[in-house]
Amino acid sequence: MQLLRLAIFVLISAFFVSCGTQKKTTINYVDNTDSARLNDTVKITEIKIQKNDLLSIQVYSASLDPAVDAPFNLLSGGSSNTASSASGGNSSGSGAGGAGSSTGFLVDENGNIEYPRLGTIHADGLTKTELATIIKNKLTSPVKLLENPSVIIRFLNFKVTVLGEVAKPGPITIPTGHVTVLEAIGLAGDIPLTGKKNTVRVLREIDGKREIGYIDLTSKKIFDSPYYNLLQNDVVMVEVSKTKLRQSDQVTLQRITTVLGIVTSLTLIYNILK
Repeated sequence: MQLLRLAIFVLISAFFVSCGTQKKTTINYVDNTDSARLNDTVKITEIKIQKNDLLSIQVYSASLDPAVDAPFNLLSGGSSNTASSASGGNSSGSGAGGAGSSTGFLVDENGNIEYPRLGTIHADGLTKTELATIIKNKLTSPVKLLENPSVIIRFLNFKVTVLGEVAKPGPITIPTGHVTVLEAIGLAGDIPLTGKKNTVRVLREIDGKREIGYIDLTSKKIFDSPYYNLLQNDVVMVEVSKTKLRQSDQVTLQRITTVLGIVTSLTLIYNILK
């Protein structure tokens, strides 16, 4: 009887060991790179404003009287606006005219915003710096409405979405208005060993047209890709690796084989000892 118990213990131990001996391979990000390569000058392209973007625009001047600047900030979202409050995005702006609201200025379907006392300003296709320059010019010419004005513009609804084989899939709001694909993957909880890092897809919409691009997160050429710096509303998709599917099948087959082996061995031992 003791021999039977020993045999059962050995077989069960072998079963659990076999289930935990799957070989795992690690694929690193930006692999095969040397330190000299990474010392290149970093170039950050400023994001262009698109239709349906929600903007916070704040105007300040050299005047010490806040009442002087107030008419130009009356409808803009102040510093109290947060990225989370803009997650509802387009419903926050006023109707079809795309005018400012208590949470920001909505760029309408024509690419315009309605600014208090300045009228219609075209914003689609401009960077924040370019739009700020236009507003400053309107504040000083042909009539000087403000003395030495400063214009600060922020995106209120800048977000990307990460889907697929990541720890935390879903939309991610970016308060700074700039994010790289590596940062987005990090915010989504990283890609596990079962995800494909070398063929990550990026779904992007530009000027009403959709495009899908691929980026290899393991390549040293990642920084040259047009999809390294993400644009607002980009969707990053990570696929499940074939290794995971094969390993799953191998585990299932191995467990079935192990169970059959245990049953056969126990039957043989039982027949010997009875």
